[in-house]
Amino acid sequence: MNPARRRPSGQSVLDAFAVERDCGRLTLERYLQLYPEYAMELIDLSRDLSCEVFDDTSPLSAADQALIDAAWSQHAAAMPAATTDPFAALTSDDWRTVAQRLEVPRQVVTALRERRISLVSIPRRFLQTLAEAMRSSVAQLELSWVSAQPAAARSYKADGKPTAGEQVTFEQVLIDAGVPAEKRARLLADSD
Repeated sequence: MNPARRRPSGQSVLDAFAVERDCGRLTLERYLQLYPEYAMELIDLSRDLSCEVFDDTSPLSAADQALIDAAWSQHAAAMPAATTDPFAALTSDDWRTVAQRLEVPRQVVTALRERRISLVSIPRRFLQTLAEAMRSSVAQLELSWVSAQPAAARSYKADGKPTAGEQVTFEQVLIDAGVPAEKRARLLADSD
């Protein structure tokens, strides 16, 4: 390829278009015919350059400020309230009480607290009992489960940084905790 006939870069074409005296329709069409490979970028730049710049620095009128304040208040009222993490509010004594109320080993409660258990594998009845024991609602538990990062801030003495493992099923955690089969069946039942 002859260096004299080399196509200009996209940035060079856009720079040239931006400094044109008139960036109107005719100029845009000419550039599109000459450089069709940069069509999208040229069209975007043309739109940006054709927008009027509002450079009024005068203060807002009282009526304008009142409109803005009213719109902002309406927006703020529509925003959902910040939800607190029901898991973070409990002390170690509270967790011991939760384990006793649920009649499960502490390692099951720890797995729940760290959200290592897949939420969809937990029976609804058990979730309701857990929410009651935590003085929360099922909806709050579900929201905190989705928004929480597994393996919260725990201290480890190891060579490497701990990583969050895959979530496991509720049944698997019960098996790993040594919960007897008949008790497991009762905990996994979705109704009484």
